[in-house]
Amino acid sequence: MSYPKLIENLIVNFSKLPGVGRRSAERMAFWFLDQPREEAQALAQSVIDLKENLMFCRVCHHLSDTEICPICSDTNRDDSLICVVEDPKDVIAIEKTGAYRGRYHVLLGTISPGEGRGPEDLKIQQLIQRVSTPEVKEVIIATDADNDGEMTALYLGKQLSRFQVKVSRIGLGLPMGSAVEYADISTLSMSLTARREVKITGNSL
Repeated sequence: MSYPKLIENLIVNFSKLPGVGRRSAERMAFWFLDQPREEAQALAQSVIDLKENLMFCRVCHHLSDTEICPICSDTNRDDSLICVVEDPKDVIAIEKTGAYRGRYHVLLGTISPGEGRGPEDLKIQQLIQRVSTPEVKEVIIATDADNDGEMTALYLGKQLSRFQVKVSRIGLGLPMGSAVEYADISTLSMSLTARREVKITGNSL
């Protein structure tokens, strides 16, 4: 016997969520049936608000519900440091360590020829514009330690080598192939503290 169409539609939509299978989606659907109407409306409204009001920060491209995110608005942050990450989730991971008080720049991806994604698809030109200001003294490249992350780090190092800034790369304690967002707090903190300077030689990129 099949479910009524309204329930089936909800199950199908829940099944689209990451890590949610059919059985889990069914449990979630019936859980909602037991909740007051106000609870269902509040959840639905929060999803709508997320889609309509969440944006990328105009400065660093981190997720924000205001034009400029709280980190960029914080006058107590160190303007001389910019930490470059792939994804907004990486900002959250680094912030949890409490080991970093500089600014951020989110690329919104990595260079990945296999997926047809090049430098022009990332927020690299915006980073270069920020680095060209005299306040910036060091750029910390905190892309993932996988092939795409390393390729992106090399490209950024080459592009930034013409500026009078120190370019460094996190690495110690972060295993090859690992993602910043999944690193534990102590490992990520050590990787930031023990970052190494990037030296670009030749014309490899």
